[in-house]
Amino acid sequence: MEQFASFMWGTPLILLLVGGGLFFLLYSRALPYRHFGHGFTILTGRYDNSTDKGTLSHFQALTTALSGTLGLGNIAGVALAITAGGPGAVFWMWLTAIVGIATKFFTGTAAVMYRGYDSQGALQGGPMYVIREGLGKRWIPLAIFFAFAGLCGTQPVFQINQLVAMLRTSVAYPLQLASEQSHLGFDLAVGIVAALLVLAVISGNLPRVGKVTSRLVPAMVVGYMLMTLGILITNLSEIPAAFALIFQDAFTGQAVAGGALGTVIQVGVSRGAFSNEAGIGTESMAHGAARTNEPVREGLVAMTGPVIDTLIVCTCTALVILITGVWQSTEADGVTLTANAFSSTYGNWGPLLLTIMVIFLSLSTIMTFWYYGSKCLGFLIGAQHQHHYVWAYCLLIIAGSVGSVGVIFNFLIAMYAAMAIPTMISALILAPRIMQAAKEYFARQQDDG
Repeated sequence: MEQFASFMWGTPLILLLVGGGLFFLLYSRALPYRHFGHGFTILTGRYDNSTDKGTLSHFQALTTALSGTLGLGNIAGVALAITAGGPGAVFWMWLTAIVGIATKFFTGTAAVMYRGYDSQGALQGGPMYVIREGLGKRWIPLAIFFAFAGLCGTQPVFQINQLVAMLRTSVAYPLQLASEQSHLGFDLAVGIVAALLVLAVISGNLPRVGKVTSRLVPAMVVGYMLMTLGILITNLSEIPAAFALIFQDAFTGQAVAGGALGTVIQVGVSRGAFSNEAGIGTESMAHGAARTNEPVREGLVAMTGPVIDTLIVCTCTALVILITGVWQSTEADGVTLTANAFSSTYGNWGPLLLTIMVIFLSLSTIMTFWYYGSKCLGFLIGAQHQHHYVWAYCLLIIAGSVGSVGVIFNFLIAMYAAMAIPTMISALILAPRIMQAAKEYFARQQDDG
């Protein structure tokens, strides 16, 4: 499975994501980057209109999208990136996020511009509808390809697997509820409880998920940022050296066995894309549900995601791992490595506080992934059948609680790569239409004063 993931994230896909994002940046003449202020104003609710088409407010659409990106991608994903690609991988995560801002503007705008109706007559957004409505019927196979990859890639198994690993280390072992030799019962119990909690929320469909994420995500992000800032302030003098290590290793690959620079770039880009989902397309399904008749507004909202997710939160995680020195350990990876970084400063409280963050962030991600998966399934077999996915999804949560993180993560990474192909192709083809819509929108904004 690792070889399959490496093949999917080869040079062609890296060029498609990074090169495509760079094309959007240059083609738009950095237009999205010049309107961040307007994007944040939209999030305040100033432009919300209850009569517009859609289900979620701009803020709820962003927090729903962020709940699928913020969380284990920032906590465990960064740790896995540094373990596999060395500190230099963080630089390539940054680059992916910077060009990803332009990508998100184009894909977020397209998600609303080319919404379509499912088999039950409900208005939907996402790359499969962008392809069908924007490119026409002859492109339907590409839409089906995305929906299939999206259904596979938004499984909850990685999130629940890392949540169980965190609870095992910080709760089960200290309280002797499980041991390293016998923890299957504990893992299974956590999986069942998580499945029941998620079922209670997703039974209320997307509006309830939006309400939950709009409360959970901001609170958890603020809490996590305060925790990381505590470590960074304590080790303030070591931060410049950590940045220097990132930049040096980004172009040498010295921290990776054999000095494989290609590995550093591949790991950084793939983990960056997994973290902020720019160009992947999953987040477009959340932004496509925004309650607005102005597609460009949702594009401006969507582009704030990589800034919050990767450039701020992921960077803090990376610095914490690097300045505490835990990244050089070979005994831990993923969320356990991040927990070790926190325990080096906060002692026994570190893993416990991180566990609380992981519980809420992973559960909110799992809820959002259910929405993505169900929409993909509805596109494939008809929306009238997608409600059956709830039960299969809950079983996947339970199965993921006792699975192998390596195989699971590599499979999801491979499916994310597959999703990127139709998402980026459709956005590149539709770029002229999206730019025309953007020019008209900003012209109206100037006229309105």
